[in-house]
Amino acid sequence: MTMTAEDVSRFEQSRHRLEAIAYRLLGSAGEAEDAVQETFLRWQAADIDRIEVPEAWLTKVLTNLCLNQLASARARRETYVGQWLPEPLLDGDPMLGPADTVEQRESVSYAVLTLMERLSPNERAVYVLREAFDYGHREIAEILEISEASSQQIFHRAKQHLADGRARSQVDEAVARRIVDEFLAAASSGQTDAIVRLLTGDAISVGDGGGKVPARTTAVEGALAVARFLRGIFKPAEAKRKYYGGRADVYAWPANGETALVAVVNGEVVAVMCLEVTPDGITAVRTQANPDKLARATGLFAASEHGEPLMTVL
Repeated sequence: MTMTAEDVSRFEQSRHRLEAIAYRLLGSAGEAEDAVQETFLRWQAADIDRIEVPEAWLTKVLTNLCLNQLASARARRETYVGQWLPEPLLDGDPMLGPADTVEQRESVSYAVLTLMERLSPNERAVYVLREAFDYGHREIAEILEISEASSQQIFHRAKQHLADGRARSQVDEAVARRIVDEFLAAASSGQTDAIVRLLTGDAISVGDGGGKVPARTTAVEGALAVARFLRGIFKPAEAKRKYYGGRADVYAWPANGETALVAVVNGEVVAVMCLEVTPDGITAVRTQANPDKLARATGLFAASEHGEPLMTVL
């Protein structure tokens, strides 16, 4: 069917919201964009005059496309090289979506996006629609074609799964930034004990290289093991400089609303290290180094005022 300018405008008004939903569901900006584009094609082919509530129709189409994508993504991740982590989004990216409430901010945090991998597709969809976008269970039931009671039960189950894996309470931004400064000083000093003091005893470090760049294929567990591993990452080495084509400037820049360090070589983001900071210390270090998952971060970095780097490594 022929679309009018008004039809296109109605879709564009929903684009950012649709992208934010898709990103939370898929953990990938690229896949989110593809899902939104496919939703537009469905909108283009629909009898729009018969659609009573366009926002609800678009959300339903998008959500079901993402559920199908999640099913195939799970199969692909079984053969993924090493650890799989979501694509990080630097603060300022519109795909992060609403951040007015604690629930909305937490739903897109890097820690929660990682934990959401343990949810079933339906659990993930119900959690995202309810927690991040404040859809009622009746609306969610219509989107997923389930009963309202089932939506409530699925939401409760999803919350429980995520709570079981969540770290202790978070700290405020000022404290987190101070810990980042101490972390950088400790890591660059090469003193393992200094790093250990900033970690919780059960700290973990996970890296995603996607088979494209060197990265451990298993998680590092325990404060001492993590500290030794991080000391090696921050230790200057000619081989690393040659591999990346130069030294890396490190900036403090929140990603997904959490404390993060962004490593940049010649204007290209080569790694985003997300730190899960709690009152007891840093409990998780999750590093995205797969270049396929850093292109969007590079684009935002290039288009933003980022100031001077905190340090230079490699």
